[in-house]
Amino acid sequence: MSRFYTSKFKNTTPKIAKKDGWINNVRAGSFSCQGNHIKATSKLVAFHGEQAGGGMLGLSSVKPGSDGQWTVSHISCHSDLMTDMDFSPFDENLLATCSADATVKLWRLCDPELEQPSSPELTLQPDQGRLELVQFHPTASGLLAVGSAKSPLIWDTGRQDVPLAALEPHSDQLQSLSWKRDGALLASSCKDKMLRVFDPRAQLTPVQSAKVLQTNKDSRILWTKDDLLLTTSFDMMRSREVRLWDSRKLSSSVSSASLGTSSGMLIPLFDEDTGLLVLAGLGDTFMDCFEVSSSEPFLSQVSHCLLDNSTRGAAVVPKLALDVMSCEVMRVLQLTDNAIVPISYQVPRKNSGHEFQDDLYPDTVGTTPAMSADEWWQGGNKQVGKVSLQPDKQPKPKAPAARHMPAKVEAANGRSKGDPARGCSTSSSPLSSPSSSAAQSGSPSSTSGLSSGFLPSPSPSQSTKAIQNMLGPSSKFRHIQGALMHRDTHITNIRNLNLTTPGECDGFCVNSQRVAVPLAISGGQIAVLERSQPGRLPETAMPTIQNSVNVADLSWDPFDTHRLAVAGDDAKIRVWQVPNGGLRETLTEPELIMQGHTEKIYSIKFHPLASGLLVSSSYDLTVRLWSLESGEQVKLLTGHEEQIFSMAWSPDGKLLATVCKDGKIRIYDPRKSTAPVQEGPGPEGHRGARILWVCEGKYLLVSGFDCHSQRQLYLHPADSLSSRAIAIVDVGISPSTLIPFYDPDTSVAILTGKGDTRVHIYEIVPEDPYFIECSSYNSPELHKGLAFLPKTECNVRDVEIAVGLMLTKASIEPVAFRVPRVKKEFFQDDVYTDTAEWWKPALTASAWLSGSNGQHKKISLKPKDMTPLSEAPKEAPVRKYLPSSVYLEEKTDEQKKEELLSAMVAKLGNMDDPLPQESFEGVDEDEWDD
Repeated sequence: MSRFYTSKFKNTTPKIAKKDGWINNVRAGSFSCQGNHIKATSKLVAFHGEQAGGGMLGLSSVKPGSDGQWTVSHISCHSDLMTDMDFSPFDENLLATCSADATVKLWRLCDPELEQPSSPELTLQPDQGRLELVQFHPTASGLLAVGSAKSPLIWDTGRQDVPLAALEPHSDQLQSLSWKRDGALLASSCKDKMLRVFDPRAQLTPVQSAKVLQTNKDSRILWTKDDLLLTTSFDMMRSREVRLWDSRKLSSSVSSASLGTSSGMLIPLFDEDTGLLVLAGLGDTFMDCFEVSSSEPFLSQVSHCLLDNSTRGAAVVPKLALDVMSCEVMRVLQLTDNAIVPISYQVPRKNSGHEFQDDLYPDTVGTTPAMSADEWWQGGNKQVGKVSLQPDKQPKPKAPAARHMPAKVEAANGRSKGDPARGCSTSSSPLSSPSSSAAQSGSPSSTSGLSSGFLPSPSPSQSTKAIQNMLGPSSKFRHIQGALMHRDTHITNIRNLNLTTPGECDGFCVNSQRVAVPLAISGGQIAVLERSQPGRLPETAMPTIQNSVNVADLSWDPFDTHRLAVAGDDAKIRVWQVPNGGLRETLTEPELIMQGHTEKIYSIKFHPLASGLLVSSSYDLTVRLWSLESGEQVKLLTGHEEQIFSMAWSPDGKLLATVCKDGKIRIYDPRKSTAPVQEGPGPEGHRGARILWVCEGKYLLVSGFDCHSQRQLYLHPADSLSSRAIAIVDVGISPSTLIPFYDPDTSVAILTGKGDTRVHIYEIVPEDPYFIECSSYNSPELHKGLAFLPKTECNVRDVEIAVGLMLTKASIEPVAFRVPRVKKEFFQDDVYTDTAEWWKPALTASAWLSGSNGQHKKISLKPKDMTPLSEAPKEAPVRKYLPSSVYLEEKTDEQKKEELLSAMVAKLGNMDDPLPQESFEGVDEDEWDD
């Protein structure tokens, strides 16, 4: 049905600015190089300027000055041809340039009306000859990809001497580089007709490569949606073509389009939010706009725009600079011989100019780096937070902050930072900007920038404790890695999934043996899939559970893998019994029907200790407890004034916590009172929330929204709800509520939302900073839910601490979360404490209702053939020698003589010990031979 999909951008119309809106007085320079020849931020435009025998940078502003005119200035930046340039995504005044003079320079630019810096802020010299390409990393501050003649380099600007990595050299001229939007992979195209995809942190050789380009003429490569790569090149008939490739399988393209014969290379410009792709050909007098989608038809043409002048270069303006009230979804700047021409792509709407069309403007990537270069290199995969384009929600500009640079860079500039002759303001450099996503909680990311950018490294004399205080709290789970398990374990070809389950429902539910998934088929049908039978499901109809009404929520009985409870839109709870071996025929009659609510049910939860005990919440604003033994309601809890977002039992099964749309958190003791025993403030936002008990039941973890629709995590002490949360973490802007999973053995919380690609991971500790952010996991495609299996499903030999099943549009894929360890041959007993057998009941429902309490037994996860890490043989310590500078600077001559003498004595051994031959016994005289 995708071919009948109607795009909201199909009528996007290009509008060329009138001549009084052009940036004139431009002298475009040579474009005999690989770059796009022009780049823009929301404030500045930089382009190749004309200069004989050198590299000239032209600079203007995006918007005209107070007199309605543009000021164009020029900077002589290199001693040879400037080949490429790129603005930092986190600082619109920071520009990187590279040149045929074999250098990369970083410039802190000012408004064009002011005097520009005469020297760069930083110069890198890779010693690789002519440099062709430079590109900032999309998520980490101070990280660059630099393309020499045949080899891509990864460079941390805080380590100015050598690159982080020099990737495998190409066999011919490197033509294009592109970072994937999540910053994990780097793609390249080359004159040898090869496409290569690198994972720079894993290996220096390509993880994917294929010889797919038809000619060795100029090519460009660009990441688009999901795992799709886009290339522009020439075919055998010299006709220009654009192709889409699946980066996981480069053997053949998924879509292509031809744009006629011409000698000029196509420059691709892509907007990830809208999927719009603009193709500008060098020397052409037209531009083509396409829409890229993740499914067929993949590539569809939107418009063809005729231009007044031939194109020398093209750039796209950042989304934050667009006129959203005029439905402008993209703006391209065309570089001509003597002008820069803005071309606005607008979607025609009736209410254009009066109302903000939020369906055209999803939240876009912000300007705060997600992590430092060092964090990324150590395995971090955090993503840049998103911001709204709605005019009244756009972030306000931050006050300038002082920057720190090494003394050698400061001296090279020849001026102090406060020198008014330069006319430059000191703004915060992204090369040392930490992520602010968890600043409120004191997450490591709030201080991680200390190890990157222009901040000097700690001196050797600093103590380990002082360094630890600077870097923040540490966690053994900080570098946790999520990994999609082998395709042999996937269940695929699931058809007719219900992707519109209520927000209070997790979307599907799992246990150790099977998965239950609601289907978008009349009659509220539910597919039950056996985990022991992975693979592709047949095309023919499968037996299902016919619930007769739409599914509101569903849950497996934790103590019976065959029992499934389903809440329906008719305010009834149906309990189904799945036969051994799974469904072989359609089930139409439930084992039990429970009715008592007067309106639709929100959610249902089984008791964690007592068998046959279920709790439900409803639109009638009540919470009811049900006994499956009697099939009747046993308790009715009141006190809610609005929709009940979520419920959670305490680990000991005594208390029940709820979070409500009225902005309050409540705790009930159902056996003692129908009213809450505690009540306190919860999330301010009304879009949804989830609640969970953590830290042995001492705290409540709540995921919700603030009043500005920002997703947040809150930590509340369970014994005192009257005050606000003791810790709050911002987790970006997204419409879906974060659904939390908590592992009590490791105190790790794993959270994601329906329709997300990112899985957030935190370790929760009962003291400041409470939240310790760990490496996140990014799924290859949007997922519809993530549910977790019992701890016994974890492979302890691979140090797996959690295994979840991820629901996508047509499959169920297992994901393992592993802690990287070196000595995997030992059982990691510091990670695996004895775990509760929560899949076995501790008491019956009637016993719990009568006042009895219980607790789960605990078992060890250690295999019999593994030795605990704590009992592993100790390795001989290796003596660490301090650098000579330490001795020269910090020790006196007498100390050095004494140390040298001690070392010599130790080498010779203890002179007071007897010699070995002194202990030998002699022989009697009569034993000598004659």
